[in-house]
Amino acid sequence: MNSTIDTIIFDLGGVLIDWNPRYLYRKIFRTEEEVTWFLENICTGEWNDQQDGGRSFEDATAELILKHPDWEEPIRAWYERWEETIPGPVHETVEILRQFKDSPNHRLYALTNWSAQTFPWALDTFDFLHWFEGIVVSGIEKSRKPFPEFYQILFDRYKINPATSLFIDDNYKNIEGGRAVGLNTIHFESPMQLKSDLIQLGIIS
Repeated sequence: MNSTIDTIIFDLGGVLIDWNPRYLYRKIFRTEEEVTWFLENICTGEWNDQQDGGRSFEDATAELILKHPDWEEPIRAWYERWEETIPGPVHETVEILRQFKDSPNHRLYALTNWSAQTFPWALDTFDFLHWFEGIVVSGIEKSRKPFPEFYQILFDRYKINPATSLFIDDNYKNIEGGRAVGLNTIHFESPMQLKSDLIQLGIIS
């Protein structure tokens, strides 16, 4: 067991919770190419980041419809049907989380880019979110990964030493942000890869 790591910090969407807007837009558009075009040109990642940073759904939707009035219906679907972007948990990663929950050797926290308006639904839906000692949510804090001040909120609030903490995220920009503030990191690509990396580091057996 690696005794130098005493704190594990998980991202949520894409790591523990299976979130992808394609799940929704595959029901709206006929082809994968149409879905890709819409997500790259209309409801973009950069647009969604603003909601993760605290902008309201209402303002975001109104602004985008003003710019792209011909796409009003699928733009509105992003938030009117956003639960359809989440089919459920990533079960294999939840089982890895369970190992940490059942172990006295590690503190457990989550650091998530998530809208303040929809995060209460996640807390009600996924019991394992209550295994964490604390969760810092970007939409509530009005900041987000990969900005250093967002990681610092977690460190200050819960007295976390980044040098003895491990941060797991599927977005490489967020991994880079974590490294910049002194965190040990694992870039999540699959539950199997995560488990292998944790075993190699001596954190789980």
